[in-house]
Amino acid sequence: MLKKIGRFIFRVFIGFILLSVLSVILFRYIPVPFTPLMLIRCAEQEMSGKPIMMYKRWQPISKISPHLQLAVVASEDQIFVSHMGFDVKAIEADIEYNKTHKIKRGASTISQQTAKNVFLWPSRSFVRKGFEVYFTFLIELFWSKERIMEVYLNVIEMGDGVYGAEAASQYYFKKHAKDLTPYQAASLASIIPDPLKWKPANMGSRPSQILQQMNNLGGVIDYNAKDTPQPVKSGK
Repeated sequence: MLKKIGRFIFRVFIGFILLSVLSVILFRYIPVPFTPLMLIRCAEQEMSGKPIMMYKRWQPISKISPHLQLAVVASEDQIFVSHMGFDVKAIEADIEYNKTHKIKRGASTISQQTAKNVFLWPSRSFVRKGFEVYFTFLIELFWSKERIMEVYLNVIEMGDGVYGAEAASQYYFKKHAKDLTPYQAASLASIIPDPLKWKPANMGSRPSQILQQMNNLGGVIDYNAKDTPQPVKSGK
């Protein structure tokens, strides 16, 4: 009996590994049609009596403003192009912070957020976090940094039923994602931590702070960079 259970568990494990690897490889080449979070939000809308809305439109990264690409790096993950999926220093800093604060912080890179959004469910459990580490490793192994950014900017939640850069650009600014100005890009990036509560028009000085960081990072992303970009003075 124990041998049968053991064989069953082993087969499930191998099946999961194969399915997860194949899924990651598949999404390296094709658009992600939907995410678990999108389905959960639809269920929440239905249960609350709201009309179901899932406003999204996939765009290749060539049609997403470089300003927005830089804005999310500046606000969410400034060493995105050089790390291997995890910001070790930020993780260590948050561990120390959480020891003395009731409201916990979690260092989450763009790669981790992409893995979580595409393959997993929203949760703070250790089990979900473990799967996040696993899928982050896989996408860093099989996808380029540019592909990670492309997927991230197409699936990230940007409002109630609004997902991705193109949908958010149309919803908030009535224009395509490729046409966003630097300030509009910074405004969109500023709402990512809490898109169901925050709106680009009501973010105070946060967009200007992100713009400053965009300037400090040199105003452009080099996806092929092997070293962490060094900040430069604003305006240069």
